Amino acid sequence: MFKKILIPTDGSPLAAQAANKGVCLARQIGAEVVALYVTQPFAATVGFDGMAAAYAITDEDYEKTAAEQAQKYLKAVLDRASTAGVTATSQIVSSFNVADGIVQAGADNGCDLIFIGSHGRTGLSRLLLGSVTVKVLGLARTAVLVYRVKDPVE
Repeated sequence: MFKKILIPTDGSPLAAQAANKGVCLARQIGAEVVALYVTQPFAATVGFDGMAAAYAITDEDYEKTAAEQAQKYLKAVLDRASTAGVTATSQIVSSFNVADGIVQAGADNGCDLIFIGSHGRTGLSRLLLGSVTVKVLGLARTAVLVYRVKDPVE
């Protein structure tokens, strides 16, 4: 079966829900976990929406804040894995395209499964927001398990 599971997170409550289920699966099948957070380079934020110019953020400030945020989100996954008795490591990667970063990290870490959540958006919201999960499905050369997260409002 699967020996090493990549669990990407963006820190959202829905991603945390998926990560918890991924850790549960790892425990059940005796796999280890690689928790992943993908940051986008500073240049992506400047070029995409002018955020840095509007808020006078330097690339050093951006990188420091992104790393701190990533560590916080990854710690939550590592703590959950520790509680479940699952061997886990974490990694932060930077990529202009989050889906590319996820797929590449899975390959680089020798993962044989990517466990990723999906919000299940449809229609216009899916078209406008896009879906990292759909992009990962299209790019991955390894197995991908998509966990349909439940919106806490439901």
